[in-house]
Amino acid sequence: MARKSAMLDFESAVRERYESAARTREVALCCPVTYDPKHLEIIPQEILEKDYGCGDPTRYVREGDTVLDLGSGGGKVCYIAAQIVGAKGRVIGVDFNPEMLALARKYQGDVAEKLGYDNVQFLRARIQDLALPLDEVDSYLKANPLRSSDDLRRFEEFEARFRKAAPLVADDSVDVIISNCVLNLVREEDREQVFREMFRVLKRGGRVAISDIVSDEPVPEKMKQDPELWSGCVAGAFTEPAFLAAFERTGFHAITLDKYDAQPWKTIHGIEFRSVTVTARKGKQGPCFERNQAVIYKGPWKKVEDDDGHTLIRGQRMAVCDKTYRILTTESYAKEIVPVLPLREVPLKKAKPFACGRTALRPPAETKGKRYRRTINAAAQCTPGSGCC
Repeated sequence: MARKSAMLDFESAVRERYESAARTREVALCCPVTYDPKHLEIIPQEILEKDYGCGDPTRYVREGDTVLDLGSGGGKVCYIAAQIVGAKGRVIGVDFNPEMLALARKYQGDVAEKLGYDNVQFLRARIQDLALPLDEVDSYLKANPLRSSDDLRRFEEFEARFRKAAPLVADDSVDVIISNCVLNLVREEDREQVFREMFRVLKRGGRVAISDIVSDEPVPEKMKQDPELWSGCVAGAFTEPAFLAAFERTGFHAITLDKYDAQPWKTIHGIEFRSVTVTARKGKQGPCFERNQAVIYKGPWKKVEDDDGHTLIRGQRMAVCDKTYRILTTESYAKEIVPVLPLREVPLKKAKPFACGRTALRPPAETKGKRYRRTINAAAQCTPGSGCC
């Protein structure tokens, strides 16, 4: 119980420190971050002064996206994303700190008027439980104080109904999840749930861009027990490999260390703490079907392994299932892959199961057909600039 109580004290320390930072600017709370100046013009100065982060995940947002910002704080990143996604997009900011939410909501009407549209919504919840609206919980508890075990049972039933029938952030509803120096503030025992919640609300094919502080060595327990270091984005830092491993365990693919600061933000007792941004995607789950497709890995490595365990050998036609083919020939991998389609398409409804656990070459006869015997002189049909030879 002592360990759990200590961690609960850290949650209070985070809340109190960020409540204070919402009222009065705290200069050294996190790393300085440079954003595109054109996106800052319509954002009120009070929000700009009280923004705390370690990266710029808005670089990964696109027009028309539905964006979820975990730990949205004073709303700066949300208001930047609102400009990028445009009137057809949507931005949802989630934070559990009432002071920070009040700051973000304070200027919501002003920003919407300047934009000409209102596409931002700020919700109160813990990022490890995106289904449960804390404002609704507070209202319930105010009207129904917990005085007995029966009261507790009814409250738990209330929570369960919300999560099942009307989750605050619905399953498969978000195109891109962004976060800026927040995951390291979450209690260690809740972190796996944060990643599961990200996966739950993300659409198939959706992506994440998470900026956070990581350490090059494990943080000693003594440092973890310091509320000041925890609330200051230091003591709760993931180690570099542990951060990437959390995405992999959850089922994400295309996991990329997209930004890695060469210079540490802080060095404490020889441990380096630096800002990174990790991107990843959802969508490698599902059945595997044989449609005679192949991919050729261009290089530069002799061979690589994807997130489903397929080994791709440079310059070789590797047999893949339809699902893997679609993944490896899209945005995250397309520049490194040559797609090889069969000469005759195999309709999905006629496709047989594919043993996706194996690594095998795809003989050209499988994609062309064993009876393929045509002779074509492509050079005779080439025209300058056509790229056929």
